[in-house]
Order: sequence, then structure tokens, then C-alpha cells
Amino acid sequence: MKIVSVTASVHKVEVPLPFTENRTTSWGFVFCEVGTDDGITGYGLTGKMLPFAVADTLRRDVGRLVKGMDPRDTEAIHHAVWRKLNMRCQTGVIVHALSALDIALWDIAGKAAGRTVAQLLGGFSTRADTYCTFGVPDYDIDQLTAAARHSADQGHPLLKMVVGVAKGGWREDLKRLRAVRDAIGSERSLAMDANYCMNGVEARALCQAAEELDIAFFEEPLLQNDARGLAELRRQTRIPIAAGQMEGHRWRYRELIEHRSVDILQPNCCYGGGYTDTRKVAHAAQMFNLPLAVGGGWPTFNLHLMAGLSNGGPVELHAITTAVCDLLFPGAATFDGLCLKVPEAPGLGVEPNHAFLKDTLQQP
Repeated sequence: MKIVSVTASVHKVEVPLPFTENRTTSWGFVFCEVGTDDGITGYGLTGKMLPFAVADTLRRDVGRLVKGMDPRDTEAIHHAVWRKLNMRCQTGVIVHALSALDIALWDIAGKAAGRTVAQLLGGFSTRADTYCTFGVPDYDIDQLTAAARHSADQGHPLLKMVVGVAKGGWREDLKRLRAVRDAIGSERSLAMDANYCMNGVEARALCQAAEELDIAFFEEPLLQNDARGLAELRRQTRIPIAAGQMEGHRWRYRELIEHRSVDILQPNCCYGGGYTDTRKVAHAAQMFNLPLAVGGGWPTFNLHLMAGLSNGGPVELHAITTAVCDLLFPGAATFDGLCLKVPEAPGLGVEPNHAFLKDTLQQP
């Protein structure tokens, strides 16, 4: 089997923002298709960072390099991309492109073998636990608590909300956290995510004030995901620290592990080199007894990573990326209130809605 084509396209979706009146939020992604001489097509995706540069890199550079290679030889393909296109181990555009490509390669391998990607990754389970990211900064406190109650009523055991961007600083974040805790009660777990937005002083102050709220974890609190700063913050709080969703390669995860920066690692196959690299991160987490949890959304793809591995943690049901996945792959998700079930069809087990892709296509 040989790769004969690599195509990539940029898409933008307007998703209704729940609990607001006629408001939407836009979300972008790069969609990759890899064709083979056997007639099997694989699909992959990465997020919205410099999407036209990522798509162009896939079409012009990565596609030319891997054409003629066997799509199942993922180690050889990764080596070729790193050696020829990224010798200095940069993150960003090239790794995002590689992530989308690699997901498509595993989709092809699964279809050729008659097995799901989760089975190829290790086949530990046919399902994965989940948690829900509901609390976006656009919400006022009333909308935030309404969204929290709705998510709790759906059965989600763990809810996550954004902090670090409130106009009133960490004190306003604390007020919002307390309102959500009151709304969902003590039986639900609550996590917070600063999206790299806080300095050490602010993050420490919020941690010290929020410890009484029984926070499940604090995701990516510090600017630049500073490994040493995270390690220092971790020593100063009882709240578990989580990070890793946007790290571009396994060496950054090694830095987080070696500095003892995190309690929870958060690889995401759509940003961290696809399944080939994020599986290595998961195996490293096994060796250091570190739990995993997906950050960064895109549950359709990360479900296979978490279900396939013995130490797979919960998949993030990010309110926006989950909605996009449902539009892109209609009817594919099976959620029972606690778990996502891996589709039974081989590969990713999903087929894209080509009409949706056409309607959301963006031109440079």
C-alpha cells in the first residue's frame, strides 16, 4: 500500500453559544485527507492555529515528502518529516500538520486491518470516561451557573471552567468558581483552566483561595507552560496541576515530567504529533505513574487514544469542539452520560459530512 495523495482544507464553523441570546462563536480547523493506491482514504484534523500555513504545509511539503511511502510505516514517516522538514525540533505549524497527517495514517491502517484505531493503539477498552468543559469566559455569572447546572443534569461527573481572563482578576475568578460550586453541589467534581494566561503570583493566589472548593485540577495555569514555574506552583498548593494539550512533541512532555511540573499529563493527538507521538507520551506517563486526561477537545479523535491505552484517562467534551465534531461526523458519538463508546467500524469508525465541509470551506 502506498500514499498517492495528501489534501488539506481550512474550515470555519459558527457554533451557537448556549445560554446566550442569538450569540455564536466561530471555530476553525484544518481537515486532512490521505489517499492510497488501494483506494482507502484516511481522515485527520488539527486545530485553528495558522490554519492556511498548516494546510499549505500539508499539501506542498509534507505531501510531496511522504508520497509513495506506506501509510502504515508511521515511524518511518515521522522520521522523514522531522529529518527533512523539522531538523531543529520546532513546534507549531509543522507539528500541527504532522498531527493531522498521522491521524489519517492510523485511520488508513485501521481500515486496512479491519480494526479500530483504539485496538491498534493497544485495545485496552471500547470506551473512555469523559468530562465536560462548559464554562467559557463569555458567560456572566448567571449564564455560567445555568450552564453548570445543565451539564450536571446531563450526568457529567467532572465539569471544567475557564479562569485567568476575568476583568476583575483572580478575585473575580474565585467569585465565579464559588457560584458554580454552589450551583452543582459537592457531589460533582470541578476543574479550572487558565489557558496559559496567569503569572505565578496570580495563580498562587487563586490556588490558595480556591482550595476550599475542592478543585479536581488546575489546567495550564502559567504563561508559556513554564515547567519550573509549574513545579514551584505545584509545591505550593494541594490542587493537582495539569498541562500538556498544546505541547508540540514528546520532548516538551519529558520536560514536564523531569521537573515534576504536573500531577496529570494532557496529550492531545490533534496537536502533539498524532497518535504516533502521543502514544509515546502515554507510555512515559505509565512509567512515572502519572494520570492522563485529554485537554484541548476534539473527542472523536482522542477517544481512540484514551480507550486504547491501559492508563487512558477522561476525554474532554469541550462544548465547542464537541459541537463541531458532531457536525463533521453526524451520528458518530455514542455518549451514555459517563462514557464515550468507540465506534465499531474500523479505523476512526467515522465518515465526514462532505456537504458540511463544503459549506464551511475557507479560502486564503
